[in-house]
Amino acid sequence: MTINWVNGFKINVSIDDESIVVISANQEGLLSLASQLTTLANEVNGAHIHYDEHNSLEEGSLEMIIEKI
Repeated sequence: MTINWVNGFKINVSIDDESIVVISANQEGLLSLASQLTTLANEVNGAHIHYDEHNSLEEGSLEMIIEKI
């Protein structure tokens, strides 16, 4: 699966005071996520994308895995 990124993307994943997951992103980050979700939707069940601060998220972000079921 090819994962594409729009130059200048910024994405942060956190949990707020009420234990709600918050995904914050600039325009480039949102466009990147939209493209990647579309790609993932066309993959087989079990395919997934793993996001963390070492490969795509801002420093201090929580890890996130999105999986097709």
